[in-house]
Amino acid sequence: MTLDLFADQPIEITTEPLAEGACVLRQFASAHAQNLLNGIRHITTTAPLRHMKTPGGHSMSVAMSCCGTWGWVTDAQGYRYQAQDPCTAEPWPAMPSDFSELASSAARAAGYTDFAPDSCLINCYEPGAKMGLHQDKNEKDLSQPIVSVSLGLPQVFQFGGLSRNERPSNIPLGHGDVVVWGGASRLSYHGVLPLKAGTHPLTGVCRYNLTFRCTR
Repeated sequence: MTLDLFADQPIEITTEPLAEGACVLRQFASAHAQNLLNGIRHITTTAPLRHMKTPGGHSMSVAMSCCGTWGWVTDAQGYRYQAQDPCTAEPWPAMPSDFSELASSAARAAGYTDFAPDSCLINCYEPGAKMGLHQDKNEKDLSQPIVSVSLGLPQVFQFGGLSRNERPSNIPLGHGDVVVWGGASRLSYHGVLPLKAGTHPLTGVCRYNLTFRCTR
């Protein structure tokens, strides 16, 4: 599968409700994609992508890095946010203004007016990589939403309820789509199915996901 870009076609941004407090903003980040990808490449020269290990010792299929004041890490000590990259012992790279402005704008479009993220997780999916159903609950301020930006190859996002036993909905996400969830849906279980092989003009054989959070 090879995807083509049609730069001469206007971008139509639409809002697709998922649940109370949650929606997909279709194509919201498309016009900013190249700047976001340039930012990812700059950040990962200082804080390289890596496959972190879960507390149980399993290597994650997704390669990850972070930027902002706080970065999310997982290792034998558990899941947490910390100010230093464990691979370099240096502070995480600063969050580019393009990143934070896009995230705040997407949050406003979804009805969250005061979102100012202090952490951005950078996830790189290659064919077969996935993310199991989980809750984002390591953040201290759960009144703030999560903003998740998709770049590159399409992948199926799973969005469920507040119990792991609730069957999730499968939502196809494409290049430039942004998912925002908060309020009654803030602790909803979510994940992504394995990435299918393909080629995208801007990202090659992979998909990037930027997940913005307020941790404090």
